[in-house]
Amino acid sequence: MSLYSSFRGKRTPRSGSSSLFPTQAPPASYLIAHVDGGARGNPGPAGHGVVITDQTGHKVAALSEYLGHQTNNYAEYSGLLAALDYALGHGYKALQVVADSELLVKQIRGEYKVKSPTLLELYQRAKKMIGQLEWFSIEHVLRGGNQEADRLANLAMDKGMGRSKSVAAATPTGEDARRSIEGAAHTNTARPPVTPTSRGQEFQGVVRDGVIVIEGPKLPDGTRVQVRVRD
Repeated sequence: MSLYSSFRGKRTPRSGSSSLFPTQAPPASYLIAHVDGGARGNPGPAGHGVVITDQTGHKVAALSEYLGHQTNNYAEYSGLLAALDYALGHGYKALQVVADSELLVKQIRGEYKVKSPTLLELYQRAKKMIGQLEWFSIEHVLRGGNQEADRLANLAMDKGMGRSKSVAAATPTGEDARRSIEGAAHTNTARPPVTPTSRGQEFQGVVRDGVIVIEGPKLPDGTRVQVRVRD
């Protein structure tokens, strides 16, 4: 991987480290921020979630904010900015960020270029804030290692949309949409299969991330259906 190190205002290409300050060992005291963001529909109602702990894993803050109509990537960057703002605002000079957005991590590391004008503005703000720290590190983690931040991001979207927790569970965001639909299909296997007497009947369903999920009996593969959109 190709990174950039920054120490006392000097920046030189580095490789083989997830830290933007690889010439320094991790300090004795620093914050760890798990950040996540999502948008329902992408773009759509968006929010970010941030879980901040100290270096021992003791939780010190949980941040969550509804962002209005935005993209997944915008929400991910907003989570990073929220973590940086918290660290600097509370006098911390060392921060480790953990995110499940590979795009975010590699753009901050300098491995990917930032082509979107909207993201470029957020990227520049993040780099400026990172420059105010004495030590900074960012690393990528699989989604399973970022569950609490993901939960906070979903809660922010629910609150902004005026939805309950039960609706949140049925409304996936971004990359979670496909996984949620597959899970629903798996759950539907316990439902009774369609019999000849079911032919010609009407079933209700809902569109999730562009895929129609039928509510009711499981329809066998190859079943022909006619869709009528209702308001």
